[in-house]
Amino acid sequence: MTESGPDLLVWITLAGPLLLLMAFSSTFVRPLPVSTTALYLLVGAVLGPLGLGYLAFNVHRAQPWLEHLTEVAVIMSLFIGGLKLRLPLRHASWAPALRLAIPVMVLSIAGVALFAHYALGIAPPHALLLGAVLAPTDPVLASAVAVSYARQEDRIRYGLSGEAGINDGMAFPFVILALEWSTHGELGPWVGTWALERLMWAVPAGLAIGFALGVGTGRLAIMLRSRHADSSAPSDLLALALIAMSYAAAELAGAWGFLSVFMAGVGLRRAEMHVVAGPVASEHTVQAIMSDDDVREPATAAGVLVAQTLSFGETVERLLEVVLVVIVGVSLSRYWDPRALLLALALYVVLRPLATMLFLVGTDTTKTERMLMGWFGIRGIGSLYYLCYAMGHGTSPMFAREAAALIISCIAISIVVHGVSATPLLRRFASAEAAGDQTGRAKSSWTKTRSGP
Repeated sequence: MTESGPDLLVWITLAGPLLLLMAFSSTFVRPLPVSTTALYLLVGAVLGPLGLGYLAFNVHRAQPWLEHLTEVAVIMSLFIGGLKLRLPLRHASWAPALRLAIPVMVLSIAGVALFAHYALGIAPPHALLLGAVLAPTDPVLASAVAVSYARQEDRIRYGLSGEAGINDGMAFPFVILALEWSTHGELGPWVGTWALERLMWAVPAGLAIGFALGVGTGRLAIMLRSRHADSSAPSDLLALALIAMSYAAAELAGAWGFLSVFMAGVGLRRAEMHVVAGPVASEHTVQAIMSDDDVREPATAAGVLVAQTLSFGETVERLLEVVLVVIVGVSLSRYWDPRALLLALALYVVLRPLATMLFLVGTDTTKTERMLMGWFGIRGIGSLYYLCYAMGHGTSPMFAREAAALIISCIAISIVVHGVSATPLLRRFASAEAAGDQTGRAKSSWTKTRSGP
């Protein structure tokens, strides 16, 4: 790969081994304390100048196409992430997600900005930009700690999945604030306009537009499929159409497209829940194409729609993940900045855990669950997108280089430390929960025995 973009022949040559690695890696990695994402990062480092030197990458020269590629990756992941969240919006598991996505994120932005200004000597507007770019947790790379099936009610996974879906859009207003601050040179009356347009309107409008389109499109598709007994309707095209409509409608209305796409996934799942009674996870019974007679039942038609959409979306998501994480690995030789170790320590070990412990008080979570949610704030493709966006929308060339080094380094650190710790910590937590449940049942049984009939 040349520094300005991908060399097609190089990618074709590497595609086979990379896809084979994707196919086999989960089998071999599952028992190990490491994620497949960390493995892709290692592959990129080995292929790049740090290793064999087959690939080189310059984010600045590749910024135009890399911005679009990362944008597509985030959009697809947000939609699929929203589609996996099947619990009703009033369910208690949504409360941690909302608190993580808004107050915890805002405190993280402020904390990173202050640290970058006073510890690293970065100017206030640029420090705020750094905080905003690193604020969103990643919906693409967080598969190890995300909701993996519809009936999953794990508060940790649900909170982290909901957070990743919401805060990838909620970070955008603060990226814009930092860019406009850099342009104006000082804070002034324009901040009121920013708050009115970018927060008070763009956030709720994006959420409402996406949810309405998701519910409406989903109900229409289910009705048509069941009425016409059509088992061969292409769900992948429907998913792409819904993603495009929700994103475009929000952007045209001056709202945030990321939030709209996420809520379109949530809305499509609500449409399925409208016709599927009970907590049945539709996708684990309808992966195979059913006959036309089967889909006359609206619940079956809804299940087929959601199952096929999830399968298509997850495949695209995995392909984009491996490409972008390999790019991060290749980029480390050019963009590694040792100061990122201090920044990552401040964000991952101090700021986010403390903010999580503070703002999740009063939710239906235990102290251990709050500690785990505070730790698993992986940064990744969302931050890479915001970096590319900032580079193409007014960031000074001098700071762009510094920002790229700090952000890419922090992404790599997050992939490694969170990827290595996710499996062992979650297994230990699950074992402790299971042991606690068994102890509770044993105590209950002993009490009943003592008290007699």
